[in-house]
Amino acid sequence: MRQYVSIFISILILTGAVIAYNLIVNREKQPRPQPKKVAQTAFVQRVKNGTIAIQIKESGRLVSKNRIEVYAEVQGVMENTSKEFKPGTHYATNEVLVKIRSNDYYANLQAQKSVLQNLITSVLPDLRLDYPEAYKKWDDYLKKFDMDKPIRALPKTTSEKEKYFITGKNIYTTYYKTKNLEIVLQKYTLRAPFNGILTDALVTPGTVVRPGQKLGEFINPTIYELEVALSKSMLPEISVGKKVQVSDSEGTGKTWQGVISRINGRVNTSTQTVKVFIDVEGAALREGMYMQAIIDALPKENAYEVANNLLVNDSQLYTVEDSTLVLVPITILHRTKYKVIVSGLADHTQLVSNTIAGAFAGLAVEVKTLTD
Repeated sequence: MRQYVSIFISILILTGAVIAYNLIVNREKQPRPQPKKVAQTAFVQRVKNGTIAIQIKESGRLVSKNRIEVYAEVQGVMENTSKEFKPGTHYATNEVLVKIRSNDYYANLQAQKSVLQNLITSVLPDLRLDYPEAYKKWDDYLKKFDMDKPIRALPKTTSEKEKYFITGKNIYTTYYKTKNLEIVLQKYTLRAPFNGILTDALVTPGTVVRPGQKLGEFINPTIYELEVALSKSMLPEISVGKKVQVSDSEGTGKTWQGVISRINGRVNTSTQTVKVFIDVEGAALREGMYMQAIIDALPKENAYEVANNLLVNDSQLYTVEDSTLVLVPITILHRTKYKVIVSGLADHTQLVSNTIAGAFAGLAVEVKTLTD
């Protein structure tokens, strides 16, 4: 009995396995449903060419047109002057900016002047005997010799013999040594070359100043220079002397009148831009302020404005013909941060105004027209 039961159960298991196998095979043979192709949506706008007024807007930082970095050429202790050497201090033309102690050097200069004076005195007796025509001018020079004033130029010799005689007495060498000491002495006192303001001060009275040390920066706060970078395509639109509107980049509404003063002769190879320098004056202006220059250029005719991100390879745009994408070559007339003005599009062309993922020429699209 048990034997028959085991045989029956085995037959049931085998039959079930065969049925399950057939079900799996039949299911795999059934065709899988294909996904429906969904056409990409292209939002289009009808092109209407026209005349577009162009304003070139570029930002830059103000720098004083007249600015100097103050450096020391001599060594010594910085002394106090009538004004504090600190940022914000105003100085008039020729007013003392920095005074360096020069007592020792001044004493050396006076000693050298005395040497020159003694040399000229020693040659006067010989001049009276051998060169009487030259004696008077050298005697007058010696009488007017002032130890407290800069030395005057030596009298001009009137003959070769006189010149050789004076040269042999070492007077010319001593004179130029003395003159050189006078020139160096002037470097102990630095004066303002123009009316201006100190914007940076790196030393204080009592500081030991060394040759080549930077002491501060001095600027003229009445006229500034704005440097902007313009596309090389705009070079025909600008020229030296062209008036430019300059405004605060923070949008305060204040404007100033500027003038293009210089145009660089070299194009930046990486950005294809040219540096342009604009002079601008104003009481409210300060060095370091970021400003925006607005330059009116010639209007572009038969042109159309599109978004920058629609460009393909920087020279083409997608249009739609018969629900299919078509690449149309265009010419860029002017470019801004977000917009580009182009030519080459025919009126009433259906221009794609949105980016389409995986777009290519010939792609079928579903067209939706945008209204103006």
